[in-house]
Amino acid sequence: MSIELLIENYGLVAIFLGAAFEGETAAFLGGVVAHRGLLTYWSAALAATAGSFAGDQMWFFAGRYAAQWGFVRRLMEKPALARVTHLLENYPTGFILAFRFLVGLRTISPVVIGTTRIPTGKFVVLNAVAALVWGQLFTALGYLFGHGIQQMLGHLPLHRHLLIAVAAAAVVAAAALAFRKMRPSAS
Repeated sequence: MSIELLIENYGLVAIFLGAAFEGETAAFLGGVVAHRGLLTYWSAALAATAGSFAGDQMWFFAGRYAAQWGFVRRLMEKPALARVTHLLENYPTGFILAFRFLVGLRTISPVVIGTTRIPTGKFVVLNAVAALVWGQLFTALGYLFGHGIQQMLGHLPLHRHLLIAVAAAAVVAAAALAFRKMRPSAS
């Protein structure tokens, strides 16, 4: 079975699950694959949107109903908790709309939101809006990246195209982490 056939058969499920549990890289690669014509752009973007929404809803409900479970308690002990709590208390709506775009806060944020008195309905609506923007943005970036690589290097075999995309995503993630560590912490 070729990689192309695997992507055509299971690509949307992989994008959905990747967006739910990992995030940007899955949506970005969905865009790259869509550029290659193995999936439509809109199906890849919708899978990324739905995965992001479902994953963050799962973490929200973990915070709301399973705060006593070990894995939720371990998440709540992370150093990022104070920063999340501060932002959430000061800007609840804005924070819910933005947390998935903040490096290092994507998983802990919906858990913390779930432990607050923010109504479930409000979170569902804001989560859906933010997931829609996020899914479209990162899938579009992957699609444009695929187009740019094709313009620069010609039509590469799929495995090389995906390898370049993964490497670019890793470089961006490493740069974001380095920037975060170098930035002075607010006291």
